[in-house]
Amino acid sequence: MIKVQRSLSNEADKYRMSALAGQFPAGNLHVTDLPYRLSSWALDDPDNVSLWLDENQRLLAWAVLQTPFWTIDVVCHPDAEPDLHPEILAWADRRARMLRNTAFGLPAWFIDVFSGQTRRIQDLEAAGFACQSDVGEDSWSKVLMQRSIQTPVRVYNPPPGFLVRPLAGESEVPAYVGLHQAVFESRNMRVDWRMRTLQHPDYRPELDLVVVSPDGRLGAFCICWFDALSRVGRVEPLGCHKDFRCHALGRVALSHGLQRLQSLGAQSLLVETDNYRNTAFQLYESFGFQVIQNVLVYRKEYRDG
Repeated sequence: MIKVQRSLSNEADKYRMSALAGQFPAGNLHVTDLPYRLSSWALDDPDNVSLWLDENQRLLAWAVLQTPFWTIDVVCHPDAEPDLHPEILAWADRRARMLRNTAFGLPAWFIDVFSGQTRRIQDLEAAGFACQSDVGEDSWSKVLMQRSIQTPVRVYNPPPGFLVRPLAGESEVPAYVGLHQAVFESRNMRVDWRMRTLQHPDYRPELDLVVVSPDGRLGAFCICWFDALSRVGRVEPLGCHKDFRCHALGRVALSHGLQRLQSLGAQSLLVETDNYRNTAFQLYESFGFQVIQNVLVYRKEYRDG
């Protein structure tokens, strides 16, 4: 098999990348939410993306160094994975080293893998990545959770004076970005990234929800993604400003988002979260989400010296 490797070329490449992940959803953590991830500013430099194609220009695999998430996203056709996965990791290593001391560089990069993906785990360890599930105080692992569609979603109404509604288009993006940055205590979310999500063909305005306070402030958000072909819905991201957590606005936003996904005909509802019993995990459990995949987080250091 002749392989061609190249950088991101155009927007059509992104749709092909999403399509490859969608062909093999059982093997990929991110599928339905790729319109969100592939809109990130990491892709502003096409060389942060690598595609592998066969002699017929069929996409076999791709990888992205996602600076905002500190994560290397990898998707690979199962038939090509035994040969290609080590090559992908080698490319990612070279790129990560090249990016040090640039706006896209990081002191460490992470890769997520399902606990049952033994071959990938072996490749990661051979490439110098270390599992973070048992490293003491900073141990880290995740889960993919799914909710049964058999039970109707209980909808929580907002407190008096608060309103749940879709984001008011591009004019409200700066306010959303400020809220997102405050919730996650990070400036990784940017206006251009958020604008691109609104322009993506798979974006549905009715699934881009915010909760507005009586004085007009954005207090919480829940963005949902829906694939009409697979009928899978996914939450990504969800958050509530600390000033409004006493009103449980995150729960309000989530309930409305899930109800809208079900009204669209979603047959599967998914969410990813950390594996410790924190507030987010408990919130999803309270809505009937159950763990369907354990996700291991692997880390590799790229500090100078």
